[in-house]
Amino acid sequence: MLKLKNFFLFTILSCLLIALVGCGSAKETSKETAKETSGEPKNALEQIKKRGKLVVGVKYDTNLFGLKNPSTGKVEGFDIDIAKALAKEILGDESKVELKEVTSKTRIPMLKNGDIDMIVATMTITEERKQEVDFSDVYFKAGQALLVKKGSKIKGVNDIKKGTKVLAVKGSTSAQNIRQKAPEATVLEFENYSEAFQALKAGQGDALTTDNSILLGMQKQDPNYVIAGDIFTDEPYGIAVKKGETELQKAVNDFLKKYNTSGQYDKLYEKWMGEKPKK
Repeated sequence: MLKLKNFFLFTILSCLLIALVGCGSAKETSKETAKETSGEPKNALEQIKKRGKLVVGVKYDTNLFGLKNPSTGKVEGFDIDIAKALAKEILGDESKVELKEVTSKTRIPMLKNGDIDMIVATMTITEERKQEVDFSDVYFKAGQALLVKKGSKIKGVNDIKKGTKVLAVKGSTSAQNIRQKAPEATVLEFENYSEAFQALKAGQGDALTTDNSILLGMQKQDPNYVIAGDIFTDEPYGIAVKKGETELQKAVNDFLKKYNTSGQYDKLYEKWMGEKPKK
């Protein structure tokens, strides 16, 4: 009799458990159905279109790519124009873009938190970063180099010896690369490029390292500083979106292809870099 009671009790509990699981599944299905019928955006691209505004993370301290003009208060540069062109492609109007300041350290956390829709900020595509974000195709080819004061004995990365102080930016691939290329160097990291460049000019370091395209902007700002030697890494820039946002990633890639084939990319490159891109 006791065994029979236990059997019935087990059967009843099993039925209740199945019913609860069924209810949970039904609720989830109901939520998904309600989401579809209500017209709620199902992905980032739809959210952008419904909002009517593209929010892009850009640099504010990087000459030629994203630099805030002190006289106008506007942010200007190659990346800024790419962001505006993306807004025009997705929303039909380049003014429907909101530019939010990011640094090498803050850009991925801001993307993950939903503060921005994408990153257009001199961001090198790496295998490590691919674990956290999805990248577009390459939109700019750069390479890491060194910036030094005119007359410096440093002519290239091979001249970085023990005791040489090299300045870099936190969260950048440049800081990692220079430690590999010149393991005996003392690497000092700063929050952004503006701080790093000011530190170089104040004599706090012997060289500043980042992508040659960024260093070119610094050289234009102050001709007393020059790029030393050739590049010693490849730094392909990509536009980053949240992991799994394949529709937005595809929209960006489609835009880049169209922008290239139309000749607009070459014009933009020449506008900011002063020369035609190398094919």
